[in-house]
Amino acid sequence: MGERLNVLIVEDDAGIRQSLFETLSALGFVVGEAGTGEEALLRLRMIDYDAVLLDINMPGMGGIETCRRIHDSYPHLPVIVLTVRDEEDDKVEALDAGADDYVTKPFQIRELTARLRAAIRRSKTSAVAPESWIVIGDVMLNPGRHRVEKQGQELHLTPKEFEMLRYLMEHAGRPVPHSRLLISIWGSEYGNEREYLRVLISQLRKKSKTIPHARHTF
Repeated sequence: MGERLNVLIVEDDAGIRQSLFETLSALGFVVGEAGTGEEALLRLRMIDYDAVLLDINMPGMGGIETCRRIHDSYPHLPVIVLTVRDEEDDKVEALDAGADDYVTKPFQIRELTARLRAAIRRSKTSAVAPESWIVIGDVMLNPGRHRVEKQGQELHLTPKEFEMLRYLMEHAGRPVPHSRLLISIWGSEYGNEREYLRVLISQLRKKSKTIPHARHTF
């Protein structure tokens, strides 16, 4: 990418925040900082960011609630969660709050920046989705409006749940290897993170008992 991307770091540890600021700035990112969730929401109202790096373990509002509020106000803004916890329940909670990706500390800066750039690419691509409806049974999905309805009632999905449902509906009745599904949702840098798919499938099934009959092979 030739353009300078604007990233907000939300981290209560000043040392980690400064380290990320210096590293990402040296790599060509324009970096903003926030030490709390409340400060992050304030900065987002003043500045247009391309992505947010969000620590989960913060005092005050907390990372999960901050993520949820960011998603509600800026649904197409990618949020990458940073945390020391790597349990599946933590991933479920973060993804359900609207997180785009999940990176466990300690991490390699090359991995972090690759995921950051991939998330930004996906968000810019999804902004030009077509307007036509996809209909399978009693489920209707509109990519352009980012809307899903079942029997006329709207289903409220996170960005990744929406992308997975869209892909499965577009490939209804056909086998979908897990690696292809991962790449379609997260990009070419992914392919082995099967727990991401298990989390999303579980969440989709909770929100709707009827999932289009695409066969995913985990």
